[in-house]
Amino acid sequence: MNFNKIAIANRGEIAVRIIQACHELNIKTVLLHSEADINSDAYNLSDENICIGGALSSESYLNIEANIQGALSLGAQAIHPGFGFLSENFKFAQACNKNKLIFIGPDPNTMESFADKLQAKKIAQNAGLPTLPSIEASGLADLEIINIADKITYPVMLKITGGGGGRGLRVVFDEENLLQSVKSIKKEGLNSFSSSDFFIEKFLSQARHIEIQIFVDTYGKVFCLGERDCSVQRKNQKVIEEAPAMGLSEELKKQLYDSAINLVNSTSYKGAGTVEFLVSGNQFYFLEMNTRLQVEHHVTDLVYSVDLVKAQILTAQNKSLSWNEKQLSSKGHSIECRIYAEDPETGIPSLGVIEDLKWGQGSGRHFHSGISKGSEITSYYDAMIAKVIVYDETRTRAINKIKLALKESVIFGIKTNIPTLLKILSSPEFILGEVNTQFLSDCHFEEQKFSTLKDNKDFIVSSILKKIKNNNTGSNTDTDVKKDLNPWLVN
Repeated sequence: MNFNKIAIANRGEIAVRIIQACHELNIKTVLLHSEADINSDAYNLSDENICIGGALSSESYLNIEANIQGALSLGAQAIHPGFGFLSENFKFAQACNKNKLIFIGPDPNTMESFADKLQAKKIAQNAGLPTLPSIEASGLADLEIINIADKITYPVMLKITGGGGGRGLRVVFDEENLLQSVKSIKKEGLNSFSSSDFFIEKFLSQARHIEIQIFVDTYGKVFCLGERDCSVQRKNQKVIEEAPAMGLSEELKKQLYDSAINLVNSTSYKGAGTVEFLVSGNQFYFLEMNTRLQVEHHVTDLVYSVDLVKAQILTAQNKSLSWNEKQLSSKGHSIECRIYAEDPETGIPSLGVIEDLKWGQGSGRHFHSGISKGSEITSYYDAMIAKVIVYDETRTRAINKIKLALKESVIFGIKTNIPTLLKILSSPEFILGEVNTQFLSDCHFEEQKFSTLKDNKDFIVSSILKKIKNNNTGSNTDTDVKKDLNPWLVN
């Protein structure tokens, strides 16, 4: 079938991204927006708009009935949920189907099976994927919870079973802080996910966060679009993502790809999905399955020359993709930085009106945002206001390019985390691809840890040379690193 009009149940930069994809496919759009997002960039770009509720997410973007009725009232045939909000809510997908609206995403039953993190782990185990030790702890007495944590051994991670988006997580390093952390996470679970059910899982402190992008077309053909490294995180929220991941052997990549494909083949999956793993050395463990578009999807778009949003829309229309599996391969390198409206010194959200805005434009630079001059940053929604994504032939060039893009971007009226991003990108650990999920926590943003490239030039060059000498993987990374030595030796 052909879509004439798609409703967008989201806001900000992802709403803009979906609107642009729809327009390129000659499909009209309806923006389902809150009172706070009147005159936003997405509001002005969309063909039609309808206010579905107040500024609070519970009154608008998380209100299933309001989204359904808004889409129906303006004759939309389908709904794209973007990411966050209702994007992984199987009840929303069921409501769409009930009202004869196409939900642009997987089948509700598939979504439901992966919505519960413990259930998702069982599916992964049955598909042959390795998982970390974990035990459900909902409703147990304090002593039983203490015994479970002792059995798994510290450090442990407390996880809300229906959580997501980096929320509903707590790391506990000793028994002293266990019960207070349990109380805290249960409260967060009720407030954010309407459930306090949780489980306890072994925590890996020196692991990398690697995710595999998969896409299943309308005929059930599974495409594996490589990996992304999302290890640079703060409080379980991703900050910088890149594709491909540096330093993974070809053998390990194949194991990760095969595991992701086996997982989706064990279900009736359709559309875009991301299988997330924790990688420690040559060992990897299934983390979770995201049944939606990822925030960082565009780095995959760039290195594989695809458009995942358009692919979602075409698949929802039961149309074939133009992808040729033999020609689908990773080329070059892409990095994404998330820009947050926050004070870089304290991490506290920075609210106010954007007085002026200029992005550091250039070849291979992409700026995804939902803001412009006059936009107001409020406390109602997530602090992420934009994404800067770059593409270049090698990782070193991509790092240099994104640093220039950030330095040349100016936002007046609020504070942002751009200074912090520049420090991270200039750190020896990031340049050498030796970060893990605890990198930012371990550094505490200390100046000596985030010193400049100029100060660390000798260290970086010697480390890269050592890495080449010790690396016997024969991967493309070796060749890229050798090429990338020249800028450090010359500059």
